[in-house]
Amino acid sequence: MEYKDYYQTLGVSRDATQDEIKKAFRKLARKYHPDVSKEKNAEARMKEVNEAYAVLSDPEKRVAYDQLGQGNRAGQDFRPPPDWDAGFEFSGRGPFDANAGDFSDFFAELFGRRGGGGAGAPFQARGEDHHAKILLDIEDAYRGATRRITLRVPSVDAEGHVGLVERSLEVRIPKGVHEGQIIRLAGQGNSGVGGGAAGDLYLEVHFNPHSRYRVDGRDVYATLRVAPWEAALGASVRAPLPDGAVEVRVPEGSQTGRKLRLKGRGIPAAQSGTPSGDLYLVLEVVLPPAKSAKARELYESMARELAFDPRREGATT
Repeated sequence: MEYKDYYQTLGVSRDATQDEIKKAFRKLARKYHPDVSKEKNAEARMKEVNEAYAVLSDPEKRVAYDQLGQGNRAGQDFRPPPDWDAGFEFSGRGPFDANAGDFSDFFAELFGRRGGGGAGAPFQARGEDHHAKILLDIEDAYRGATRRITLRVPSVDAEGHVGLVERSLEVRIPKGVHEGQIIRLAGQGNSGVGGGAAGDLYLEVHFNPHSRYRVDGRDVYATLRVAPWEAALGASVRAPLPDGAVEVRVPEGSQTGRKLRLKGRGIPAAQSGTPSGDLYLVLEVVLPPAKSAKARELYESMARELAFDPRREGATT
């Protein structure tokens, strides 16, 4: 997917005001509108101009695009990093557009409508709801926690420049929270009009990447490293879990990739009564290095005595 430089498309600088962006769009629209333009590529150029204006004229889309696109050039290969939009606080449904398919793949990848809880309210006396994605540690789901989160909120200053302001909130993370769950903070959205109630803030939960654990729904996967003799002969080993270590039995004759299921030790049940997930320990047989004379002697003895060919069909059974 090619990166699109929307500022270049409109012919404005990256610090252009919203008014300057509007003027640039109107000038290009007069030049490329298919109804009046004599340019051969008018329709394609007008589509590019419309797409650039759809992003840069919207403060929320613009700040997200600016944060994501720093250092990129038009035409270069581009893929947005995972969770690139975490920590942005947006009004209503935010910058994500149900009509993203009308524009390029680049636009759709960044701003295509995605799932989330809570619906954005139309303009009324009650304040508008806001939405944000937050990243938590998996351990928070096991114990519950109170976390201070910082959100970046798009803003437009008195001169028309778009930027970000930050606000911090203390958020209670319930035990059993899962990927994609929505946490509602009442009254933390936009202020009401004419004495109306403030809107709500909806936080969509995602987990930080972890060096040991991988989450799939409410199930959790972890690698358990074992020695060759533990795998071959069977052994009782200690395995660290997000909620504390536990002794597990490695069955005799185990191989790398075997899964040991710990029922109910995944993401805990929520208060609603949803059953707890399971935790799967995926075995990885780790060979000790043959760095010493004794170690080499042991390996050479195994090679002679066992006559084992790992490439022979059925050798792992």
